[in-house]
Amino acid sequence: MEKILVAVDAINPDKNILEFACYVARLTKSKITGVFLENLSAEEKPAVKQLHGMPYVVWEVDEKSDEHRAKIEMVEKNIAFFKEGCINRGVSYTLHRDRGVPAHELIEESRFADVLVVDLETSFKKHYEGSPTEFVRDILKKAECPVIIAPESFEALDEIVFTYNGSASSVFAIKQFTYLFPQLHNKKVSIIQVNEAGEWRDPDKYKFKEWLKEHYTDLHFEALKGETETKLLDYVFKRKNMFLVMGAYGRNALSQFFKSSHADLLINTVTQPIFIAHL
Repeated sequence: MEKILVAVDAINPDKNILEFACYVARLTKSKITGVFLENLSAEEKPAVKQLHGMPYVVWEVDEKSDEHRAKIEMVEKNIAFFKEGCINRGVSYTLHRDRGVPAHELIEESRFADVLVVDLETSFKKHYEGSPTEFVRDILKKAECPVIIAPESFEALDEIVFTYNGSASSVFAIKQFTYLFPQLHNKKVSIIQVNEAGEWRDPDKYKFKEWLKEHYTDLHFEALKGETETKLLDYVFKRKNMFLVMGAYGRNALSQFFKSSHADLLINTVTQPIFIAHL
């Protein structure tokens, strides 16, 4: 891995995301690109102008207002904090300031990145949305690189949990994670399948295990009995210091999955990092 995007609300950044992003950067010897997102359209106000003596109305940002100047000062302070944090942690970095529609800007950036790190509660609305926010949902559905939902706090990594349902999408996510994080080859790896019987039924288990053994040294296959969302929630809730890898839902199904209360509960309950990739 070479390029890690970090989504930052330029006005109200989450300070914990920097700590986790720097951990990933040090682990993989990668460079962080901090994308400072500003929703300028929210600041636009109507202004009357004239063309050939005829008045007309345009929407624009009043750059001379006290409100705008205070905002610029705050953004500069947040950028300085980000720079200092990277320097103190020995991480190479670069900065982008995107001043358009935040989700659109970040999705465009993701096309040319290895992975994107986001905070679950990042929002550009004036009211509280809960989590995941509309912005995060858009990123999860449309990002053109794998997305990592950063944890609220991060101490250590002892286990990787792969969710697997036999689909090409779930294998794709596992392969993406493996290729991006070869440094984790000696961590405990749990491969989880959920079905009504609670038995591992995939006929390709032998070939799958054969591939995994080329990349990891400590493998554990587990089959859980029950519904995917609720059983997976119960499983991961009991674990600490893990990295959850999800990709079993595909792009279309993923968008449906993130509309459900089960998915919101899973994402909000898991306080560990979550890696999501889809075909």
